[in-house]
Amino acid sequence: MGLVSTEAGTRRRRLGVEDRRRELLQVGAEVFASQPFDEVWVNDVAQRAAVSPALLYHYFGSKRGFLLAVVRHEAGNLLAVTAPRPDLPPERALQVIFDAYLDHLEAHPHGYRALYRGAAGADTEIRAILEANHLEQQRRILSWLTQGKPATEQLRLVVRGWFAGIVAMCLDWLDRPVLDRVQLRDLCIGMLAGAATAAGYQVEHREARPADYAP
Repeated sequence: MGLVSTEAGTRRRRLGVEDRRRELLQVGAEVFASQPFDEVWVNDVAQRAAVSPALLYHYFGSKRGFLLAVVRHEAGNLLAVTAPRPDLPPERALQVIFDAYLDHLEAHPHGYRALYRGAAGADTEIRAILEANHLEQQRRILSWLTQGKPATEQLRLVVRGWFAGIVAMCLDWLDRPVLDRVQLRDLCIGMLAGAATAAGYQVEHREARPADYAP
């Protein structure tokens, strides 16, 4: 790839359309994770990304369109890394999925914060994206708990509350990573077992062993 000069006198790589868009979404995640929407200025984002404001508008249309794209991108990534694993025994599958979830958080902390903090209080369309993401995650957990059978309303409610708690815990963990990843993962799974038991379901759960984390 060649290099092109920016107006600021710096130099950046010439990227294809999709690579440039991904780069801008990454910068957007960093910005929206740390600043309220109303305090984000397109010119500042463009400068941080070493592109012109016109290019940012070309890709996303507006600041709101930029946030919308960031939220869609990050929500899609979370769904992708937590895809069901029917090839594994149920208990092992949940452990693997949680490991993937926490891997993603550690690799993309700004994206997670942007999704659950930066988009908080945003408009109806953005809240609808978040709600659709939550509903799909909850559907997957319910399917895992019931092995595909219809869930009771009690179970649906406790899973919804559990998932909201998991998001809050993970945001706190990103800010204060006192527990290690295995402790956090087992705590999350243990909480799910407790919540499901309260709704009349029994979940097999045991402490992790080193062999559980072998590749």
